[in-house]
Amino acid sequence: MVGVSGASGTPYARSVLNGLLDAGESVDLVVSRAARLTLLDEVGRTIRDAHWEEDLEAWLGRAPTGVRFWPAGDLAAGPSSGSYPVRGMVVVPASTAAVAGIALGLSKDLLQRAADVNLKERRPLVVVPRETPLSRGHLVHLLALHDAGAVVLPASPGFYAGTSTVQELVDFVAGKVLDTLGVTHTLFTRWRGELGAARSQAPSAH
Repeated sequence: MVGVSGASGTPYARSVLNGLLDAGESVDLVVSRAARLTLLDEVGRTIRDAHWEEDLEAWLGRAPTGVRFWPAGDLAAGPSSGSYPVRGMVVVPASTAAVAGIALGLSKDLLQRAADVNLKERRPLVVVPRETPLSRGHLVHLLALHDAGAVVLPASPGFYAGTSTVQELVDFVAGKVLDTLGVTHTLFTRWRGELGAARSQAPSAH
């Protein structure tokens, strides 16, 4: 399951979704109300409940085959129950409000409820915060999620993979998310123990 919350960083969500679909995974998707505003601001489009298929296709650049969309306000949706079968969940990007809501068990919308379900069922939960700098309250909530079994994976790209474009930096973070979920991908060049190896293989930026 993928939850998109309202933090800046929707390209990370797009890359994760495309990586999951490229790997042949089926995806349950929930996009929070705040995330729809962020999408509108960052990419000039949003996701409407009544037109989610065409909106998602426009955002991802592909038909949303394999995606099941759930409205954020639907607390009776399948993923709100522990009996609904999912292998895990990623919240990307994870706003500090979403992090706090999940850490405190507020379940104020389907994204928070589904994340709470994954924690209580001991399924993988990956949260991808992008906020910077972090206050003490932010860190306390992230530590609470870590202690509850979640993986806190900040949107911090590595530069050793020969990256030369913004998209490659985005894909690096998405690839780390997929690694954590055990999903095969080719989103970045892996470290092989040889200094400069990835850089020498990367296409020239000039």
